[in-house]
Amino acid sequence: MINKIGIVGGGNIGGVLVSEIVSRRLARNVGLVDVAPPEFAKGKCLDIAEATPVYGADVNLEGSKTYEVLAGADFVINTAGVPRKAKPDGTFPSREELLATNLKITDLVAAGIKKYAPNAFVISIANPLDAIVYRLFKKMKAKPHRIMGMAGVLDSARYKYFVAEAAGVSVENLEAVVLGGHGDTMVPIRSASRIYGLPVEQFVSKTKLAKIEARTRAAGGEVVGLLGSGSAFVSPAISALEMVEAIAFDKKKIIPVAAYLQGEYGVKGLFLGVPVILGKDGIEKIIKIKLTADEKKALKNSINAVKKTCAEVDKNK
Repeated sequence: MINKIGIVGGGNIGGVLVSEIVSRRLARNVGLVDVAPPEFAKGKCLDIAEATPVYGADVNLEGSKTYEVLAGADFVINTAGVPRKAKPDGTFPSREELLATNLKITDLVAAGIKKYAPNAFVISIANPLDAIVYRLFKKMKAKPHRIMGMAGVLDSARYKYFVAEAAGVSVENLEAVVLGGHGDTMVPIRSASRIYGLPVEQFVSKTKLAKIEARTRAAGGEVVGLLGSGSAFVSPAISALEMVEAIAFDKKKIIPVAAYLQGEYGVKGLFLGVPVILGKDGIEKIIKIKLTADEKKALKNSINAVKKTCAEVDKNK
């Protein structure tokens, strides 16, 4: 059992994270920080704590508006950020406005983690994901193998679900991976996708696969549109815990994450969604996938999009 997991942001994702940690008996202690008044984090923790006798789990939950609640955490999961929602006049904030706002929030998060949990493994879910984890890394001066973004697990899971649905098979039979930035330029790698070890095109036509891959790239927006407000929260939370468990239990599991690249895939100094081996030391190895010419071209496009976003991050000092 993990001694302590810290969570920044007590919204929908944060709430699922806390309840899942309790349900799985994954950690002895959970610290949740959220600045929302009056005592939002305390209220959320109390609500879940009152269910621990039903769960049958002895987990200590502590909520706070300040970051000392993260003290001593082995893992910190960051979900903090402002979602893109309409202003009072009905218009939406520009991408630049949203990024600028969330970077200010991220700077506070980085300072809090650095002060109270400097040795924690950090997993960031907040969007825009590639930019936020990049900012955390820069501000915290973190070790590359101990900080990562949750993107590939979720993106790959969505791809697997859509393909399994189209093929009429169990999701357990699917192997698939999505590379690149977490957004419209992400790259589902068809050449590495298998159903029961067999080529995916044996079960699903190329035409249908192309539609599935387009749906995968837009999957987050699809959920937002259906919900009407807010965004996906169960699947991102479960995906982050997949990463936590791989590290905590030294699984040596190959999982796609947003990792800091130092020459791999022709990228240096950026976070990009790639498959890695996760074990007790965090990111223990980055796995190189042999790509087709079309996949290489698509990945280059995604890399350029991440570069552009991170250049904006560097301007917002």
